[in-house]
Amino acid sequence: MFQLSRFQEAIREENLDGWLFVNFKHRDALTDGLLDLDPELVSTRRWFYLVPASGDPDKIVNTLENTVLDALPGGKITYYERKDLEKALSAHSGRRFAVLSDRYLQVLSTIDAASVDLLISCGIQTASAAPLMQRVRGTLDRADIESHENAVTALLSIVKRAWAFTETAFKTGNPLYEGQIQDFMLSCLSEACLITDHPPIVASGPNSANPHYSIARGGANGISLASGRRIHADEILQFDIWAKKPNGIYGDISWLGFTGSTIPERAHNRFSTLCKARDRVKPLLEAAFSAGKSLTGADVDGEVRSFLLGQFPETALRHRTGHGIDTECHGSGVNLDSVEFPDMRKILEGSCFSVEPGIYFQNEGYRTEIDMYIQDGMPVVSGKELQLQLMKFQDNT
Repeated sequence: MFQLSRFQEAIREENLDGWLFVNFKHRDALTDGLLDLDPELVSTRRWFYLVPASGDPDKIVNTLENTVLDALPGGKITYYERKDLEKALSAHSGRRFAVLSDRYLQVLSTIDAASVDLLISCGIQTASAAPLMQRVRGTLDRADIESHENAVTALLSIVKRAWAFTETAFKTGNPLYEGQIQDFMLSCLSEACLITDHPPIVASGPNSANPHYSIARGGANGISLASGRRIHADEILQFDIWAKKPNGIYGDISWLGFTGSTIPERAHNRFSTLCKARDRVKPLLEAAFSAGKSLTGADVDGEVRSFLLGQFPETALRHRTGHGIDTECHGSGVNLDSVEFPDMRKILEGSCFSVEPGIYFQNEGYRTEIDMYIQDGMPVVSGKELQLQLMKFQDNT
């Protein structure tokens, strides 16, 4: 449900005059979602909704569809001709409004260029709404944190069960395919009443070198259920799984294994170094917060990236350190990113994000992922469990 007070509190925190929304034919699903508008409403004319830092919002709607925003609080101004629309907007000339447009964060940039041009021509100053998005959607309260923690705890259990499933399958001597493990993990999610927007990543050997590897499902080469690549002994096996309870907060973790009982020195050293990069984040935040300083997502990513570049070639780094987490796996809050979509937003109380450095080579890749959130001014590792060594098979000789 749209909460005007929460939006206005965020506007004041960012020292803005207001937050301005616009939509046309439901082209901007993000705006519809933020305002909890029915996507089935007839909306063939452009409307504007101006939320001030305090006081009542203004609804600027076309006379043909003057009830389109009736579900929202505020006064109503109707227009028919464009000159009437320009007059209504010009009443706010000189004011600074946030809009859904950001120089770096394309995922939050959903306002159309024609509307931005119109606002500017009417004397309205525009600012990025990305910090506001973080405050109204991308920070967790205590109930949200409990939901997130429950999801992470369940995912940790599923990863361990999936590894036991893998080891047991190898002991039988029967062929094992990536799709079989993925199906097992999906059944575990169903059993735990968790939902996800995409099946877990199960990537073996050279497929682990692709951070967004996806199993090709189907009946190719006579394989149906047992789809994907056949998993061989003595190779890297990546698990990446994310899920939540319905209406809850996502958890998102990655664990890495080696399908043998003796881990090669190369694999051990690479993973150990990656864990050191991951584990720089918590003390970095603790030191900053203890000193009364704030850090941005770009600051944290820069620290991790700098450490990794001191150990590996730049070509081995193929993605940012982490992303915001909330009701969406890739949420509205701060991302740990200084290179892909540089995120200059501050890490706030209630921020929740993944920490998932990765290194990728021609024939194998390594990624370790934990989640972290800020509670009572300090970072907390979700699930209270870190993978410190590669999973491996028990040596029964």
